[in-house]
Amino acid sequence: MTDPAVERDAAEAASAFSHPPVAPDATAAYGEHPDQIVDFHAPRGERAQPGVARSAPLVVVLHGGAWRAPYDRQHVTPFADFLARQGFAVANVEYRRGSLVPHQDAEGPVAGRWPETFDDVAAALDALPELAADALPEADPRRMVLTGHSAGGHLALWAAARHVLPKDAPAGWRLPSPPLLRGVVALAPIADFTVAQELGVCGGASAQLLGGAAAFAARRPYADPAALLPTGIATAVVQGRSDIVVSEAVSEAYVAAAALAGEMVGLTLLDGVGHFPLIDPAADACAVVSEEISQLAW
Repeated sequence: MTDPAVERDAAEAASAFSHPPVAPDATAAYGEHPDQIVDFHAPRGERAQPGVARSAPLVVVLHGGAWRAPYDRQHVTPFADFLARQGFAVANVEYRRGSLVPHQDAEGPVAGRWPETFDDVAAALDALPELAADALPEADPRRMVLTGHSAGGHLALWAAARHVLPKDAPAGWRLPSPPLLRGVVALAPIADFTVAQELGVCGGASAQLLGGAAAFAARRPYADPAALLPTGIATAVVQGRSDIVVSEAVSEAYVAAAALAGEMVGLTLLDGVGHFPLIDPAADACAVVSEEISQLAW
């Protein structure tokens, strides 16, 4: 007998991935590796002011895919285009992901690279104001919001917490002061590594990202958003209650950790919504995400 939850998840994924990739308006490199690039989508719609410098908030999108090599930024280009049609300037960031060769106790492609995945996110965020000024003058980095889906939600939360990283964090990761962000909207994020590992989220991807089970405990304080609190950055989490890829328990654990640290994190739980509608322009959940971003950006 087929599991209805699995059937629903498959249908939602099929819908999210049914949209053809949308070409960006500009692309810029933040490093020499082929994956160290950012695609820019110009703002459109009623709010857009073509040709007016710094007229639109800059939304930075970090894609998901369990930090694994087969999943790149192309699958979120329809989502980036959707946000651009709401009047946002959008930066869709690529970063180095895991090897296609199984290792670190993985049966398939391994999740992430240590430290390269984090190196890239830090470098991209540091370079974005200058890159956007050249590639998309309408973008206003002073009104920057980070958003990311699943593993990308983790990276968005991590990027907003770089100023609270341990002082011995790898070079280039830690910031001396909070980043200039309006906030973070994390979509079904892998936000608490301990809970994610207990639940086997994405086949133990969190431990793979950190270099395997043997490195998990030592590296978690440098990588786990639930261990990097409080940030002082306005943060909202959007989560489907019917998500069987990243359980709502992971988001709830992060929100609880924030509360214990004295910080309030908004949590929007959507009934009857799974993992993929959050980035599906055809789904009502995507409009909810846009509204959450708007509340921070405008």
